[in-house]
Amino acid sequence: MSTISKNIITFMPKIFNSQAILYAVLFFIFFVFYTCIGDSGTSVCNLKSENLENPVGIAEKKPRLSWKLKSKQNGVKQKAFHILAASDKSLLNEKNADLWNTGRVESDQSVLVKYKGKELSSGSLVYWKVKVWDNNDEESGWSSEGKFSIGLLNENDWDAKYIGFPSDSEYSECPLLTQTFEVKDKKKGYFLHVNSLGYHEVYLNGKKVSDNVLSPAVSQMNKRSLVVTYDVSRLVNKGRNDLVIWIGQGWYHNGNFDLESKYDIPVVRAQLNYVESGKTGKIISTGTDWKGRLSAYQGIGTWRPHRFGGEILDGSKLDADFHSVTLENLQWQAVTEINVPQHLVTPQLTEPNIIRNSLEAVSVEKVSDSTWLVDMGKSVTGWTEILFPELDKGQTITIGYCDHLTPEGKYVDNKQEDKYIAKGEGVEKFKNKFNYHGFRYLQISNLKDEPKKENIKAHLIQTGFSDASTFECSDKDMNDIHDMIKYTLKCLSLGGYLVDCPQMERLGYGGDGNASTVTAQTMFDLSPLYDNWISAWNDCVREEGGLPHTAPNPYSAGGGPYWCAFVIAAPWQTYINYGDISQIDRYYPLMQQWLSYVAKYSLDGLLKRWPDTDYRSWYLGDWACPVGTDPTLESSIDLVNNCVVSECFDTMSKIAGVLGKKDDVEKYRRQKSEIDGIIQKTFFNNEGNIYSTGSQIDMAYPMLSGVTPDSLLKSVTGQMKKNTEQNSDGHVACGLVGIPVLTAWAIENNESDFIYSMLKKRTYPGYLYMIDNGATTTWEHWNGDRSRIHNCYNGIGSWFYRAIGGIRPDEKNPGYKHFFIEPQIPSGITWAKSTKETPYGKIAVSWSLENQEIKLSITVPAGSTADLIIPENIETYVLNERSVAKSSDSIALESGKHNIKYAFNN
Repeated sequence: MSTISKNIITFMPKIFNSQAILYAVLFFIFFVFYTCIGDSGTSVCNLKSENLENPVGIAEKKPRLSWKLKSKQNGVKQKAFHILAASDKSLLNEKNADLWNTGRVESDQSVLVKYKGKELSSGSLVYWKVKVWDNNDEESGWSSEGKFSIGLLNENDWDAKYIGFPSDSEYSECPLLTQTFEVKDKKKGYFLHVNSLGYHEVYLNGKKVSDNVLSPAVSQMNKRSLVVTYDVSRLVNKGRNDLVIWIGQGWYHNGNFDLESKYDIPVVRAQLNYVESGKTGKIISTGTDWKGRLSAYQGIGTWRPHRFGGEILDGSKLDADFHSVTLENLQWQAVTEINVPQHLVTPQLTEPNIIRNSLEAVSVEKVSDSTWLVDMGKSVTGWTEILFPELDKGQTITIGYCDHLTPEGKYVDNKQEDKYIAKGEGVEKFKNKFNYHGFRYLQISNLKDEPKKENIKAHLIQTGFSDASTFECSDKDMNDIHDMIKYTLKCLSLGGYLVDCPQMERLGYGGDGNASTVTAQTMFDLSPLYDNWISAWNDCVREEGGLPHTAPNPYSAGGGPYWCAFVIAAPWQTYINYGDISQIDRYYPLMQQWLSYVAKYSLDGLLKRWPDTDYRSWYLGDWACPVGTDPTLESSIDLVNNCVVSECFDTMSKIAGVLGKKDDVEKYRRQKSEIDGIIQKTFFNNEGNIYSTGSQIDMAYPMLSGVTPDSLLKSVTGQMKKNTEQNSDGHVACGLVGIPVLTAWAIENNESDFIYSMLKKRTYPGYLYMIDNGATTTWEHWNGDRSRIHNCYNGIGSWFYRAIGGIRPDEKNPGYKHFFIEPQIPSGITWAKSTKETPYGKIAVSWSLENQEIKLSITVPAGSTADLIIPENIETYVLNERSVAKSSDSIALESGKHNIKYAFNN
């Protein structure tokens, strides 16, 4: 209760003699007072454990807890917190909390607060809530409760066996596995732990246990498999229960990940445990007492590049449901226990895959008497769902998929194909189950009657992370480019990593990841996804420190040092964007191990080409450049890759500083200084004022990485712009590596007009060229070759937020606890609106420019602060209707809403 409330209660009896009048007045005052408090007081929301909302089956026995503050008042900060944790919701109060009662803790930390209560173990279920005191010592109410459960963390927690259902089929079968169990005394909580090698879906008493699809996320399958835990408490019945696990092969094919299994089939182990009053116990687990049968689905393809195939669905074999009566009338056979080589088995660290949204077809065009070309209107990664009119029994419909058409409007064979075999009764439906496609167009063959547009749907599938940004400005072209990039990343995020493309390779290339990480982590809440992805990289490192170019690493793939450097850059960006230190801490040895490998192949202080291996090929600098730029020249490759190493040394010195490793800070600073000097001496041509070939990346990367001496920055910048105009007609002239390098350099040096002028080009090469040629997702090559759903040129996306929007994180105060606001306004844009969701809440920046006057509206989340950078030629400004004489280069902003305006002096 506030001090004001206490004073009112003490003082009121002195005024009012009548108790009835006193109570009436008190009621009125409290009603008005608490209504006001509801408008201006602080509340707690968005509880998370390990960056996930109410996760089940997490990997940590001491998880980190986070929450956000909400307040309509300016200047609100957290002064203290109080956390309660209990083994049962009924115990979640100050008197009975049996796991953790912190009491009041003086701290402003609200992000990733480590659990320090009673020791937890595998299977533990924890309910928790929190309240806070703000900087005025006003106490919030308790938050709503959050919860988390611990997964099975040790091998001896498992009683289950791996089982499968081998067959002699030429295709990959997707069998059903089942068991019945009895429950006499129903417990409060039931958790099903599923460890499948291949994909799975789970049904209990006829109902699918979650909205998850294509579970689990990816992993390095010869080193690690993942466990997905389901809270099935609401589905368990007293008495008989029927459990069905449906499995499909996915990545788990012989030949991938060096797998050579006797049975080239999907396998699974699962265990159902109860939880009650802090105790856990087993109900049922997989073993040879289970039964199996083949399902209506079969897989096509080997899950190798360009051979991902699809699925065959036989409508005559499709089961009506999985209720007891149906299951009893099916024919079941014994399952086989499968010997799976020893490997790490750990809980999945990221959100599950989900269907994010659905599209209906926009057109159906007749190709021949029985072939139809369907346009979904935009590219999509995921499933199709098609209702067919009456079909003949046994009629086989073929559904092909492609991401673009030929210039003549003809279908392009992307080697993606499904088949539906008709039951021959009524309306029939095809829907994917254990595979997916990247496509915009469908070609439906062997279908006489035209399918209706409304009967054809595409379901976009992605990892279930949250959207964390919005952007809009006065220039429609910029909005279109931004929206295309953001949607592309949604199409590339299935499986707990970012793939290069969903239709051809589906690989987590480090180069593509490095190029898009800043953009992706700005646009989305991806900390758990990067936990999963970086774990796969750690599982891929070789004994000598060598890294592949992609993780997971099912087979050899091309790339270069920029691809491998992902293991340093991505954890550092995760720390900056989300304030999560765990990745830079956990994988610091991995980073050092790889840099030792780099040193092994360095000559006279510079990294040179390392050998191809059975897990890695090629040695690229930049990649996928437009015609006129040759990234294969040795001098350019060497310059780019040594700038990569320079950046790695710089990042490592920062990481070492955060981790308190003082000796390493100095070591990496020294190594950076040494390599910078050698790069400058080796690759800079004084006469031409250029580095190496003079291409955009060759000029920008030395400046970005700190190689270029300050005395040369102006002249090198001018030469790069001159080269761009003369050699590239003012267009983008770089590729996958060059785009994020050029973007970062431009943001750091306020070169928004340079970037804007290139983005406005409608001719080849450029983003508007893609859009004008029908693109809804970005391409692999500027001319549209190969993939048209690709993670090659998405690095520009951060420019919209950090340059036009002006929202930039502060490395010294990660997670946007403090941040900078400095809109960079190119000629041609007159207003912009940007938002960015952070661990502390939503940042919002909108600005408009008219007659040399700029007006800004800024929202700083509770618990955060910001500095608004003021242009040099500004003498006065208006802050929240108060005129202020400029006394520094920035305005310090506390949390809350602020309105600022100032005029530019000519």
